[in-house]
Amino acid sequence: MFSDPTAAPIPSQRVAWFLGRPDPVEALARLRAGNARFTSGTPDPGGAPRGGVDSRPFAVVVGCIDARVPVEAVFGQGVGAICVVRSAGHVLDRAVTGSVEFAVTDLRVSLVVVLGHDDCRAVAAADEAVRTGRRPAGARRFLIDQIAPAIPTAGSADHSLDAATRSHIRRTVATLRQADYLKEALAARRIDVVGGFYRLESGHIEML
Repeated sequence: MFSDPTAAPIPSQRVAWFLGRPDPVEALARLRAGNARFTSGTPDPGGAPRGGVDSRPFAVVVGCIDARVPVEAVFGQGVGAICVVRSAGHVLDRAVTGSVEFAVTDLRVSLVVVLGHDDCRAVAAADEAVRTGRRPAGARRFLIDQIAPAIPTAGSADHSLDAATRSHIRRTVATLRQADYLKEALAARRIDVVGGFYRLESGHIEML
């Protein structure tokens, strides 16, 4: 249970429920093991956790909307194990950050993961906008503007979509780590915020 005095109090009947949550190191280990099962096609020997009143999510994943990246599946997790928040290019806005905050403060997850992937069409659109100087109209412009700072300068030796995606993941992680509701817990190592890069062809997730 968190000792943060600003956190909402936990009803006594739920104290044991929160104490059973893994710490950030174990939570990340579970996700790594789940991805290894996914890439090898090996089912979880312990069985998939089920949802309902006994659901105990231990992590929240901020991922892209790309249908080729089914977040629970690629991390080898069943119903009730992780919370998932998705937006194109895992772009942060108030709804996304508010959802992460809810998972951390109300559901007491111990790990936040920002998951990007190769061949990200949102990153590709931002790359094109930066190279051509033509920004799209409508709400898509917000997405492009949030990703654009991660695009390497044209002509740079590091100018690639993979490099841009990795940079965008790291920028998103850095932004989340500055959130007021995370600072005390991060300092006490009760929670961690990490990035991951998913390869569509292999299914492997590289933690950044």
